[in-house]
Amino acid sequence: MSLQIIPAPLNWRNLFYSLPVLAMFLNLTACAGKPVNEIFLMPAPDIYDTGAIDPFNDTHPLEKISYEGILYATDRKPADNGDEENIYLNERGFLLRLGLGKIVLGDNTMTWEEVREISLLKNRSEKYPLKITEVEEIGVLAESYSNFIPPEGSDIDRPGREFAAMINEKLSKSNPKDIYIYVHGYKVVFENPLLVATELWHFLGYEGVFIAFAWPSTPKRLAYFSDLETTSLSAYNLRILLQYLARETDAENIHIIGYSAGTRLVLNAINQLALMYKDEDKEGFREYLHIGHVILVGSDFDRQLFAAYIDEGILKVPKDFTIYLSQLDKALSLSKWVFNRDRVGQAWDESKMTDFIADWLWNTDDLVFIDVTNAEKSNTGNGHAYFRKSPWVSSDILSTLMYDLSPAERGLTRSEEWPIWQFPPDYIDTLADRLLKENIAPAPLQEQK
Repeated sequence: MSLQIIPAPLNWRNLFYSLPVLAMFLNLTACAGKPVNEIFLMPAPDIYDTGAIDPFNDTHPLEKISYEGILYATDRKPADNGDEENIYLNERGFLLRLGLGKIVLGDNTMTWEEVREISLLKNRSEKYPLKITEVEEIGVLAESYSNFIPPEGSDIDRPGREFAAMINEKLSKSNPKDIYIYVHGYKVVFENPLLVATELWHFLGYEGVFIAFAWPSTPKRLAYFSDLETTSLSAYNLRILLQYLARETDAENIHIIGYSAGTRLVLNAINQLALMYKDEDKEGFREYLHIGHVILVGSDFDRQLFAAYIDEGILKVPKDFTIYLSQLDKALSLSKWVFNRDRVGQAWDESKMTDFIADWLWNTDDLVFIDVTNAEKSNTGNGHAYFRKSPWVSSDILSTLMYDLSPAERGLTRSEEWPIWQFPPDYIDTLADRLLKENIAPAPLQEQK
């Protein structure tokens, strides 16, 4: 009997991993470009270009901050003392380390008035760099030590005390007294989240305190899947950070902005809190954890798993969730194809939303979906980084954080048949008119409305 070889059926998902297609996929899903220690300042949010908001005064705000930079928390592994190029490696460090980065906007010859004028321009003739000049680690947060990595030395609580003192000093001079945490996406080096966090803080007028959470993503195209595993581990440290900030600082609200793969950390960390304190109601979570707005942009998270988290009580933990969606996000389209699952950050297909889900969304105020497909420049590049590239989306995010306005108050609309908020053509004009007519000024979250 001769041996008959029967070819296996063609498996398109295996074929997907051929090198040319894989390279295309990883290019599209990347959350950042070439790793460097500087970025160019993003376009001014359109709401600033209208003149309705001017977050800056005549004095350079960084000069009023005792630490003159941006705070960070990271669970990356520190580089060796002899490594002159890196501060932290693109590897898991397990412990949560606290510190600050010194930032420079533009070049050293620019006055604050020049920086201020440039910052408010939507269309700039030149690119203005935002650069990290120095990083200073304060130490390890004691709560991140474990049975597997015990503490070394004495006074292990010192870094936590010093970090909290820096936060509280800045909050004492701010209104509102809020903390903002930025959680980055895949394929970036340590410096990137510090720069993006500073950029967002810049357009908030340096009010409150901004913290960059720098988890150990890897700046390599082939690291996408290993990075996704790392997000599960880093969510544990993000949860520890949130509990520490609520307990040790004077923050009245702790807002979180998660981007792309970083939304996995955010959702997993908040779900851990929901399960740990499952008997608490929403009022109890707000009283003890102070978590305010949770904003998810370009979320590369399984939509069905998010639904399971909702069943487990995740919506009780923050004041609300705002989730931005897009039909133009090519990175999430490919991610959906790879995992064969809808992503949280993809726009809903009306034909796939059941009447039951639609009715539930109509009656759920603490979960807001916003479709950015019609927002100006939301399709820039691969349509994934619209929170920085679209002056409409950045206006919406910053208006939420600064003024605690509802989607309707910000000028977003939704039809009677469709429970998803959208950007109408007159969005910026409506938002500007509201801010100008009512002379709205930033205020603490709980004092709004």
